[in-house]
Amino acid sequence: QVQLVESGGGLVQPGGSLRLSCAASGFTFSNYGMSWYRQAPGKERELVAGISSTGASRNYGDSVKGRFTISRDNAKNTVFLQMTNLKTEDTAVYYCSARRFATMYWGQGTQVTVSS
Repeated sequence: QVQLVESGGGLVQPGGSLRLSCAASGFTFSNYGMSWYRQAPGKERELVAGISSTGASRNYGDSVKGRFTISRDNAKNTVFLQMTNLKTEDTAVYYCSARRFATMYWGQGTQVTVSS
């Protein structure tokens, strides 16, 4: 049974930091590219960051470049999203996803709220 379980979300003040984790199981994690997406109320889901199966390649959405860092630990089947200098517009539900060719899996999401 495939599972992607996100954790680490919460309430943080503007300028603060959070680290999201996504624990994967039920598939060969090291064969899959991993990504973080987010969806704010009334908006479409958008790509935040992606990392290749080996970790050699990473890409980021324009709005988070220089503030967020994606990483992965293939030994622990986990992908991370380090978020710094958070802004109110980063408020959203953050989803972890795994992709290999046409196969894609999604987690249930974790809420991140940036507010003073």
